[in-house]
Amino acid sequence: MKMSDVQEIRETLMDVIGEEGCGVSCTEADVFHDDEGWKMQLECFMGPWKLGKTVEEAKTTIKELGSMGFGLS
Repeated sequence: MKMSDVQEIRETLMDVIGEEGCGVSCTEADVFHDDEGWKMQLECFMGPWKLGKTVEEAKTTIKELGSMGFGLS
């Protein structure tokens, strides 16, 4: 796992939600990779959200969640 992968996912999160809707929650989002794949833990949410096995899957999931307004925006 490269730090740039984490940064790339965070940047996608910021792009999808925008600075006003995101603020500190996005810049401090805990993005990590474990044996299940990429996950994201946002401030004030109960548990981590599963994003996908690859960086591209994670970015796609964030875009899908954002387009549905699923608690992200």
